[in-house]
Amino acid sequence: MNYRMIRYLLSVILLIEAVFMTLSTGVSLIYEESVLPFVITIVLILCISLPFALFKPKNTQIFAKEGFVTVAAGWMLLSAFGALPFVFSSDIPNYIDAFFETVSGFTTTGATLLTNVEDLPRGLLFWRSLTHWIGGMGVLVFMLAILPSADGQTMHLMRAEVPGPTKGKLVPKMRQSSLILYGIYVALTVIEIAILLAVGMPLYDSVVNSLGTAGTGGFSVLNNSIAGYNNPVAEWVIAIFMLLFGVNFNIYFFILMGKARDALKSEELRAYLAIVVFSTVAIAIDTASRFDSASETIRAAFFQVTSIVSTTGYSTVDFNLWSGFSKTIILMLMITGACAGSTAGGLKISRVLILCKSALKEIRFMRRPKSINVVRLDGEVLPSGVVRSASGYIVVYLLILFITSLLISIDGFSLETNISATFATLNNVGPGFDAVGPMGNFSIFSNFSTLILSFTMLIGRLEIMPMMILFSTVFGKRK
Repeated sequence: MNYRMIRYLLSVILLIEAVFMTLSTGVSLIYEESVLPFVITIVLILCISLPFALFKPKNTQIFAKEGFVTVAAGWMLLSAFGALPFVFSSDIPNYIDAFFETVSGFTTTGATLLTNVEDLPRGLLFWRSLTHWIGGMGVLVFMLAILPSADGQTMHLMRAEVPGPTKGKLVPKMRQSSLILYGIYVALTVIEIAILLAVGMPLYDSVVNSLGTAGTGGFSVLNNSIAGYNNPVAEWVIAIFMLLFGVNFNIYFFILMGKARDALKSEELRAYLAIVVFSTVAIAIDTASRFDSASETIRAAFFQVTSIVSTTGYSTVDFNLWSGFSKTIILMLMITGACAGSTAGGLKISRVLILCKSALKEIRFMRRPKSINVVRLDGEVLPSGVVRSASGYIVVYLLILFITSLLISIDGFSLETNISATFATLNNVGPGFDAVGPMGNFSIFSNFSTLILSFTMLIGRLEIMPMMILFSTVFGKRK
């Protein structure tokens, strides 16, 4: 284990966080708010990380285990220090609550324990939304984009952070791939900001809502989320961009390279769009009596479907009041999530496809034991390791789901609240059902449950393995 390189990378990650935090400091200055919470945090980060970041180790090799440990530890440090401005400002005086809110931001979950969001200063609300944007693509991907590396080992960092069962380079050099990903990410964010401005949303709100959409996070600066703007056109814009940010970013790269026809052959993309269309139509039919017109019904259904399947978590209606049929569809969308290689959470549609095809392969094998059966995705035979990894992931996923639901049940809330809170945090969705529905929040939980749910969000965002390897490294026996 190359501990010196891990320490160096973690220091650089904290410095990047400090740089991003200066943007929030600037927002506080614009609105004539106190900048002291950000200044104290930035100074603290510099004092701790700068001495280690100035001296790069001679041995810079990073292998798979170091990559997983660096990513997991990096996200925990980002959240630990990112929570400090909330505590120093006394807007969230309890550090555990501040940690939960920050983890929810960086993991793009959007679950909140704030009962009155509008009371927070603009600078802190901007930082809260900015954590979504940072966490959406990943700070390690950003670091790989801006920092040159002489080694060919950076793929291990990217594999540990970018969500999805498979991940490859867009171009031969890892740094170029990272630059392309962030270039697409920034471009889509800027386009959304411009369109929201054009349809009448104020500049500040356009920026923070676009940051939340891009990261598929869902933190809003209004207590009623997007419904508070009473702007149907803005709702359509945000819904469409939530759909776009749930697409694998490799698709956009291939489209830019003039390979649109090949990109659109993606089985995952077709399944993603089919799920959205089916869910929208089904929910629209089921909830039609709740709205005054067909256009309002379709808009509300499409918005909530794209919000949940992309795991963004914005809301325009209280789907907690919908029928069991519509709520079941919402729950299934929470679980599946969107595409691998997007900023969304959930199991990922590609992983669901692999599991379904693997099950069909076993059925065919039982019918014809001597036949040759393989699992294909996009016409290519998947290596047995990928199929095995997807199967192993779902087992651990269900185990974490069960353990988390059991632990937070100590607080005495309903089964629907506990299970949906676990689904909402593990899949990085945000709102759940019952007490943690779109019009509720997570302030009801004890400090113990809040910590459990915080780590559940981290485990879900990093797709389990990085956190598991970090814990096994810290608490396991060294050989």
